Amino acid sequence: MTQKSQPLNTKSQAITKGDRRSPNRAMLRAVGFTDEDFDKPIIGIANGQSEITPCNAGLGKLADIASTQIRESGGMPQMFGTITISDGISMGTEGMKCSLVSREVIADSIETVCRGASMDAVLCIGGCDKNMPGAMIAMARLNIPGLFVYGGTIKPGHLDGKDLTVVSVFEAVGQFGAGTIDKNELTAIEKNACPGLGSCGGMFTANTMSSAFEAMGMSLPYSSTMANEDKDKEISTGESAKTLLNMIEKNILPRDIMTRKAFENAITVVMAVGGSTNAVLHLLAIAHSAGVPLTMDDFEDIRKKVPLFCDLKPSGKYVAIDLHHAGGIPQVMKMLLNAGLLHGDCMTATGKTITENLADVPDQPREDQDVILPLDRPKATEGHLVILKGNLCEEGAVAKVSGVKTRNITGPARVFNSEEECLDAVLDDRVQAGDIVVIRFEGPRGGPGMREMLAPTAAIVGKGLGDKVALITDGRFSGGTYGIVIGHIAPEAQLGGTIGLIKDGDTITIDIEKNQLNVQLSDEELEERRKKFIAPEIKYKTGVLAKYAKLVGSASKGAVTD
Repeated sequence: MTQKSQPLNTKSQAITKGDRRSPNRAMLRAVGFTDEDFDKPIIGIANGQSEITPCNAGLGKLADIASTQIRESGGMPQMFGTITISDGISMGTEGMKCSLVSREVIADSIETVCRGASMDAVLCIGGCDKNMPGAMIAMARLNIPGLFVYGGTIKPGHLDGKDLTVVSVFEAVGQFGAGTIDKNELTAIEKNACPGLGSCGGMFTANTMSSAFEAMGMSLPYSSTMANEDKDKEISTGESAKTLLNMIEKNILPRDIMTRKAFENAITVVMAVGGSTNAVLHLLAIAHSAGVPLTMDDFEDIRKKVPLFCDLKPSGKYVAIDLHHAGGIPQVMKMLLNAGLLHGDCMTATGKTITENLADVPDQPREDQDVILPLDRPKATEGHLVILKGNLCEEGAVAKVSGVKTRNITGPARVFNSEEECLDAVLDDRVQAGDIVVIRFEGPRGGPGMREMLAPTAAIVGKGLGDKVALITDGRFSGGTYGIVIGHIAPEAQLGGTIGLIKDGDTITIDIEKNQLNVQLSDEELEERRKKFIAPEIKYKTGVLAKYAKLVGSASKGAVTD
């Protein structure tokens, strides 16, 4: 294991001509430290509490529970805040450009505080989509004892006997535009979709990443599918704090847990539960920070071996809290382990291996539920996140095919240079069955920020075109997106990728079975167009988006900035 860094203010920092610890101690005494406290490990609590989004509005109580438990367990908690951008609230607006950017801001802020204050360990508490990978990136960089606490999922809304999620609202906008529901029904769905606190309820990005982190061993068993407002989330948070003290005692560090095998376990679970395309982007970025070699091709290799056997929204029936009641991620992992699809020897934050953690989990799920299906009767025999290659995406692209019947489609390109242009066309019925919708200049650099395209994809589904229209983009998709959608196309348009050369009417072929995405143009024609291509000027000249555009790398490598 890596050598543990010395705690703040230990005798090792004293020098012969005086004691440089004294100013440190004076400042800490002002926030409540006593003589005895200086001998305790100082533990940062990265608290994502924010009233900006229901995903994070319930984190403060969890941070307080963690702080109390750390103190009672012999540590000294030091709480600090970190930001969030709500994907659901910013979706479809200019503000969504800041979503992926916030992942880097969160990672940088946690790393900066923990380095600057010489923290001995860190407990990260997050809710919304980018808190989660941002925290993991920071913990991988720091490599001090660290643990992630998920703030918990929201409970489903209800209307007319049906479960609702925030995605129901986006789809209702398309239904209203198509005339299949009226304004009163649209308003009723809006008012009932999000009944309380917690992250978006389906197997969207937040619940996907929490499940992946539990599978990696960086969160406690069962913690990834609990509801924010339920008592077990509070209990699990206290247990997480005690676990972190044990990690300090045993010198268990993030990079001891975040191994190549752990990432393979995470990808396996994401495939089994039908998780978000964003898992590809975020796991690549976390692996980069952990120094673990991981590529898009690894996702494809694992996908071919792992069945999709959980029936979860957006393409299925159930939400994350239903999965929790059916046995949660441990039940999914136990089934995968028994099938030889999981590395059971991986170390976890508990100090035990995956196999040891799962020892008391039943081999099969309860028969009185149909959230977790038997492995011999899965929803699909292979995973749902397909990596495509071709002349439209030399570095790769990600297709989400859960719930999609059409696996091979050829059609004319309908090209849009922004999300807004596309959404207007869909709502105005200017997109027709058989079209291949292209949204470009929305990549990491071209956006900048790689916005999610939930508004147009949900509108397409709401219009009844979900199985009739494909959408490809160098941007991203929400975890709530489903349909014939392909994102993360790289190289992106801003960097001269082929997606930037397409014209209206060009014929595009998507062949999921052969992992291909191509435009039917000769190499000579593409080269002629490339000679004439001039990337649009990035309109942000100063500030965070300008800095991000200068630093960010390809989506095929996680869109990292370092």
